[in-house]
Amino acid sequence: MNKKKVIAILAAVSVVATLFVGCGTKKEETKTKVTKSTVTIGLSTDEGGLNDKSFNQSANAGVNKAKGEDGFKYTPIESKQKEDYTPNLETLVENGSNLTFAIGYQMADAITEVAKNHTDSNFAIIDSVVNLPNVVSINFKEQEGSFLMGVIAGRMTKTNKIGFIGGKDTELISRFESGFVAGVKSVNPEAAKGLTSTNGKSPGSTVKYADSFDDSAKGYEIAKSLYQDGCDVVYHAAGGVGIGLFKAAKELKDNKKQVWAIGVDMDQSLTVPQYADVILSSMIKRVDTATYNESKAQVNEKFKGGTSLTLGLKEKGVGIADTSGKNVPKTVLDEVKKYENKIITGEIVVPVNRKEVMSFK
Repeated sequence: MNKKKVIAILAAVSVVATLFVGCGTKKEETKTKVTKSTVTIGLSTDEGGLNDKSFNQSANAGVNKAKGEDGFKYTPIESKQKEDYTPNLETLVENGSNLTFAIGYQMADAITEVAKNHTDSNFAIIDSVVNLPNVVSINFKEQEGSFLMGVIAGRMTKTNKIGFIGGKDTELISRFESGFVAGVKSVNPEAAKGLTSTNGKSPGSTVKYADSFDDSAKGYEIAKSLYQDGCDVVYHAAGGVGIGLFKAAKELKDNKKQVWAIGVDMDQSLTVPQYADVILSSMIKRVDTATYNESKAQVNEKFKGGTSLTLGLKEKGVGIADTSGKNVPKTVLDEVKKYENKIITGEIVVPVNRKEVMSFK
């Protein structure tokens, strides 16, 4: 065999080998994409629904962000009432959901039941703790972010009367209320007097509960009552009920009344821009970050069931809306930052219930 033939044969072998390597690489890439695309994630809202411009919407946004990056199948379901929780979770699992989110503390019993019945599936619940090996529990220090809203309200009020509207009077919403009242109390004790009335039921109390997270008409009614009673700043932790608050504030402001509202969970000056001119700030609760992270963990086979996370200012789980500078002066925001640092370092421990608020200094 002459030298030219040897070179030709070697060249041919090299080409063939290259083709096989190329095929192997392509196959591996395809396998990676298939692994991601076969993951199915489900989400069941609480009664507020997907488009509440707040809590549930934030959770949905987090999963959709992960879906855009990883291409998994995603099915969200809206719950209209408590009786929908268990059937919705069951439906998602039976339709192949590998990871199912339960959005809201009200779904704790439902997810406990469903997770026990489907030990080969993963679950995550927001705002409650479920101690099961296939469930991740994610909670937030809402009191810390709400404290910062209280500082803003305490500095911005002109009437020294401030209101709070809660969805349902529970341990969770009490953290919002208590942190907010403590923030007001820190910078304006006079304005905190109406907020510290026992359980929001004493005469003159400016703490009100709607017993709902989706009744915007009830939110409107309560807000009008608070504003007419002299409040000029009102903070809500009530999901869709808060839309009624914004509507009432805008009507009054359009009639030359200087009133403000404070949003929650998402930057509500962006989610409901028609009310941006009456929204002082919003307490950001990063439910979207939580659902995004757990979705990515499922896709990457790093889901850690049986764990519980609690996210506060230090963990960037709560905070203040980036758009706050539009309606809040820099001097107030600078003060907010100082209080934020004190909370992060532990110099201030924010109260989580009304009893702790009463003794808070």
